[in-house]
Amino acid sequence: MTTVMPEGEALRRAVKWISEEIGEHPDKSVQKLVNEAVARFDLSPRDTDFLMSFYKKGGSTPQAN
Repeated sequence: MTTVMPEGEALRRAVKWISEEIGEHPDKSVQKLVNEAVARFDLSPRDTDFLMSFYKKGGSTPQAN
């Protein structure tokens, strides 16, 4: 299975942060987390669309070993 990696350091940090937040607070809305990440990491509308699509499809980051 191929893992899609977002381009740009801010977007990568946002994916990592959202994934960690979902792990710590599974009751939080993904929409709310994405909106928070957009502000926190100064993301573009294109990045926002990517995040919403990524998490709508059940995306997650690979676990470090």
